[in-house]
Amino acid sequence: MNAMRIMGATAAAALMLAGCSSGTDAPVVSEAGGGATSSATASGGGTMDSGAGTMLETAQTDLGTIVVDGDGMTVYQFDSDTQGSGSSTCTGGCLTNWPPVPAGSDVAAEAGNGITGELGSITGTDGAPQLTLNGWPLYYFAGDSAAGDVNGQAVSNVWWVLTPAGEPIRG
Repeated sequence: MNAMRIMGATAAAALMLAGCSSGTDAPVVSEAGGGATSSATASGGGTMDSGAGTMLETAQTDLGTIVVDGDGMTVYQFDSDTQGSGSSTCTGGCLTNWPPVPAGSDVAAEAGNGITGELGSITGTDGAPQLTLNGWPLYYFAGDSAAGDVNGQAVSNVWWVLTPAGEPIRG
């Protein structure tokens, strides 16, 4: 019975992630490379009021210093996006699993302590303002449920956490 549950959960995870591949032959992974970490420590505090966008800050994880939002939730970059292009390629089911990080009207105010990359915004594929860091559109991962989770790291070898400068941490 347990084996059937595990197989079912693995199949469901593979289906959930299949819509978010880069269109290459990269295999869909059912478990992210980094796994969850509960020892992340955010370097700032709080979130901004709704409609104001998302405050970014840094956190220490097993992957090093990464970018998180004001609640400590990890943000990710997608390799299918082109850095600095001003557009996102995540559409349809991809947005269900990788919701965009919302941008407010004063993007500069959204950089918390430790963020050294340039913040910007684009109009996401859902029509809403989406925050960018160093030209990369930013996303959350639906599989992260707590501050410090990095379950989206290396999913399909196209989703990555970012350094405070906005560079992907691949590996």
